[in-house]
Amino acid sequence: MFRRRALLTAVGLIAFVYGAAWVDVVLRARSAYQEGEKWLSWNERPQLKKAHFDAELAERVKTFEAERAAGRLNGPEFEKKAALARFERDQAVAESSLKYAYVWFQTAAELFTPPESRWSALSREKMKTTRALWKKELDAKNIPYQDYMLE
Repeated sequence: MFRRRALLTAVGLIAFVYGAAWVDVVLRARSAYQEGEKWLSWNERPQLKKAHFDAELAERVKTFEAERAAGRLNGPEFEKKAALARFERDQAVAESSLKYAYVWFQTAAELFTPPESRWSALSREKMKTTRALWKKELDAKNIPYQDYMLE
């Protein structure tokens, strides 16, 4: 009786751990796919991307202002941190949205399998189209590349 209960408990625990891992991987694949979709939509509507990073910048500057008001940051330090935050925002806005979309789709398709989920399958399909768009973007900007560089 005790052996049977111990065996059933062990089987139940193994099933729970496997199920929890499966759910975790599928949810991570979904999150990565959605992040890829966000970056892909920013390629089509760059004003949304700029608005996102402008909002992040505003939050950071607000934090710096609060630190300055509390006396933890003086004027030159505030200006230096704010300038760096603006530079980082400008770099993020200038980055290729297609590159990031491709990387997020690749993450969902390659890192979050097995198990094969709807999200990893969709990401694998989106990788192909996004990579083609990314190549066209690089060609249009006359940026040299080799296929292995896009992996």
